Formats: sequence, structure tokens, C-alpha cells
Amino acid sequence: MFSQAQTIRILSLLMFFGLLSGLSGCSSWMTGDLKDPDVRLVKVDVIRAKLLEQRFILRFRIDNPNSMSLPVRGLDYSVYLNEVKLAEGTSDASFSVPAHGHHVFDIPVRTNLWRHMRPIVKALEKPEEPIRYRLVGVVKTGLFFGRSVHMSRNGEIIPGDFIPE
Repeated sequence: MFSQAQTIRILSLLMFFGLLSGLSGCSSWMTGDLKDPDVRLVKVDVIRAKLLEQRFILRFRIDNPNSMSLPVRGLDYSVYLNEVKLAEGTSDASFSVPAHGHHVFDIPVRTNLWRHMRPIVKALEKPEEPIRYRLVGVVKTGLFFGRSVHMSRNGEIIPGDFIPE
């Protein structure tokens, strides 16, 4: 009924239109009425604290307020404790946050706080007073045509969370 060339042309057109409809669905999914995820620093664990190098694990929580899962491709961040920059960097962690759910992930950090040691030690000497933190950064979401969600959050962490066990 159809020649081989016509069959190939019809199949090629069908695949092309299928691909276009799939891409339009992805782009509308990523730029539609999605709400921004909520990103929080929930804990700072001290791994090693020496004079010239400190190692921490920063634990983040991402809450997805949307009715569909949210793929996350990474995070650019800066973390300040009492306005002293604790760390900045990029995480290439890739995961998916379930619909109306959350995901907790850790980022290892190395830093040198030598020049800021006095105010940090002073803050740690008062375990009943919380330490202010400020988190600024960008969450990279989506698979192919993702978007970058800028974030800024202020909060408090109890100094007891900084004491190594």
C-alpha cells in the first residue's frame, strides 16, 4: 500500500511530533504553576576542628510544596554564622523530591575560620543562646530545561549542635 520511503517518512513525522509534544509537556511542567521549594539548613555537624582547618557536614532539607515530584540537579550556597562566612560552594547532588514531600541531604565542607575564631568561640561559650545563620544560594531544578530558584533564609541553630561527640 505504501512504499518503503513513504512508510519511513510517516514514521519519522510521528516520532518528530511525539518528541515535540513530549518537550512541550516538560517545559510547561517546569515553568508552569510550580511553587518554589523551601530550603533550610537544619544541622551543622563538626567532623574535625583543628587550628587551620575545620570540617563540617551541612545538613539541608528541601520541602516540595507541589503536587508532582521535583528533580534537583544541584545547589550553590553560602552559609553565614553570626555574619561570619562559614562556607560557600557548589553541590552537584542530584535527587528527586517527592510531591508534597521533603528530602534531606548532607554536604561536606572544609573551611579555615582562624581569623574568625574569637567571635565563634565566644558564641559557643553560651550554649543557651542560639547562633544566627543566614543561607543564600540557588537551587537548580528540572531535568533538561530546569530553572534556578534563588533562596535566602535566616534562622537559628543551638550551639550544642556544633559540639563534636
